[in-house]
Amino acid sequence: MALMIYNTLTRSKELFTPIEPGKIRMYVCGMTVYDYCHLGHARVLVAFDVITRYLRSRDYDVTYVRNITDIDDKILRRAAENGEQYESLTARFIDAMHEDEKRLGVLPPSQEPRATQHIGDIIALIEKLIAKDYAYRASNGDVYYAVSKFEGYGKLSGKKPDELLAGARVEVDEAKRDPRDFALWKAAKPQEEAVWDSPWGAGRPGWHIECSAMSGCCLGDTFDIHGGGPDLRFPHHENEIAQSEAATGKHYVNYWMHAGAVRVDGEKMSKSLGNFFTIREILDKYDAEVVRYLLIGSHYRSEIDYSQESLQEAKSGLDRFYNALKEFSDIAPATAEQLQGSSFHDRFIAAMDDDFNTREALSAMYDLVRALNAENDTARKADLAAQLKALGAMFGILQRNPSEWFKNARSVNVFVDGIAVVANAPQGRASAVLDEQAIELLITERLEARKLKNFVRSDEIRDQLKAQGVVLEDSTGKTTWRRE
Repeated sequence: MALMIYNTLTRSKELFTPIEPGKIRMYVCGMTVYDYCHLGHARVLVAFDVITRYLRSRDYDVTYVRNITDIDDKILRRAAENGEQYESLTARFIDAMHEDEKRLGVLPPSQEPRATQHIGDIIALIEKLIAKDYAYRASNGDVYYAVSKFEGYGKLSGKKPDELLAGARVEVDEAKRDPRDFALWKAAKPQEEAVWDSPWGAGRPGWHIECSAMSGCCLGDTFDIHGGGPDLRFPHHENEIAQSEAATGKHYVNYWMHAGAVRVDGEKMSKSLGNFFTIREILDKYDAEVVRYLLIGSHYRSEIDYSQESLQEAKSGLDRFYNALKEFSDIAPATAEQLQGSSFHDRFIAAMDDDFNTREALSAMYDLVRALNAENDTARKADLAAQLKALGAMFGILQRNPSEWFKNARSVNVFVDGIAVVANAPQGRASAVLDEQAIELLITERLEARKLKNFVRSDEIRDQLKAQGVVLEDSTGKTTWRRE
């Protein structure tokens, strides 16, 4: 099967051909670490984690580089507001980012370069651009990239340089030769501490040049895939192309990939609308696997709508998968050899080879579950369960014990005045969510009531638990439970 990837640069699906057979070099723009990661970041993190997992499952040797921007205007402003050193601020939010990634099941990248570790490489790249007349030092001490010198500017975003010039605002004391030009090096301001020496005086790098330097150092002048969020296509990625190709004289990236945006209840996520959520805020309320499943449930290029309804759909989908695996809690995922000849595996691969179509791949997994549930032969059922776990592993899901999932996977809850209430409880029956200890105590009380033949109390407890999303299952004198 041939892998097709939608290339933002050409605006079409293309047959993927790696530069070096069997190997893939991929760079994805990471976080600017001045605050906690938000839901939009989670979309990019999970999307490219799934892509990396899948490519590796297809025996590609993937070098996945995701950078950290640890020097930037936003970082310096936030540090000044907090009255702390910028290094302290970035260290804190890098740790928080790694915690969020781990909770979401996002694997660490192969390399995680930081901008401050590549200042020498950044300076060397700027020197090349100046030497080739693609950059200049302005009267204010800044160094700018001369957009008009690069013939292909706008080819990624589709923006025409003349249109950008017509819409630009030029200030009277503007030091740039052209309003479209962007900063490669920023001269140090008085009392500014985040500065490095350079041939143009003390200062620090601009944002765009950081990624050109880091990607080049880690992956070479030309590499296979460059990815990022939907807002990075212009100007960030456009500027990366201009810088890198002007400096090296080579084609920069073969395939550009951009994840879709996240909307909240149908609206754009923004702080001004009050619908802006950090990853940790979300994971404090909802099970991380539910959130991950929601993020992979749509094609990576499409928009995702984050809502109570979409979370409940994600939870229900995972419940169906884990319910099918209940009899096979300890089964190992099927090996590549065991998956050969499986129609479900073939459909899954065909979907993922079509520009990583996770939605269609999940459809194949649902059909696998239907076949598993309808199967009567124990050996065949076990084989199908092992296939399901193997396909789930490519998505980073379905690796928990089913009984643990049903006991501990939090219900999708609505929070009213800070109190969680079960979202999918019958109308008028929503109530505070019970923890595991409270559930076990009620089950013990119910068992005692049944021994005493107090079936009225026994039924009351069952109904009480059901109203709070807890389902009891009685078998051979024992009672197990799961959350709906």
